[in-house]
Amino acid sequence: MSNSQPTAKLTTEELVDRFAAIGIAQDEALLDNEIAKFNRLYRKKVAIETELRDRPGDQRRQLMALYDHPNMQVRLNAAKATRAIDMKKARALLEAITTSKHYPQAGDAGMALVAMDDGTYKLDGHLPPKPQR
Repeated sequence: MSNSQPTAKLTTEELVDRFAAIGIAQDEALLDNEIAKFNRLYRKKVAIETELRDRPGDQRRQLMALYDHPNMQVRLNAAKATRAIDMKKARALLEAITTSKHYPQAGDAGMALVAMDDGTYKLDGHLPPKPQR
C-alpha cells in the first residue's frame, strides 16, 4: 500500500478510496496475525479520518458510502469513523456487524457498542485535536 502523497493533497474521493484500501490491508494483516502491520495501517487510517474531519463540512460523511463495502473490516472502520456524523446509522451498522458473527470484526464492533453504552467511548477521542482556524 503506497502512501506517497500527503493526505492534504488528495481529493476527498481519493481519501475514501485509500480508507477502503487500508481496511482491506488491515483485514489481511489480521488474518496473517501481523499486528505491527495492522497498527501501522491504523495510524494511516487515523490520518485520513483526521484530514476528512478537518475539511469544510466534516467530510467523514463520505465514508458512509463504505457501509455496504464487501469487506467487513472496511465496513467496521467506516462505522466507527462516522459515529460523530450519524450515531444512529453508525450504531446500526456496528450492531449488524456484531450479530454477523464475522470475527474478529464482530468482536471489535461489540466492544465499540459496549464502550458507547457504558460511557467510556469519547467521541473522536482517537483523533488529534482539531486545529484552530
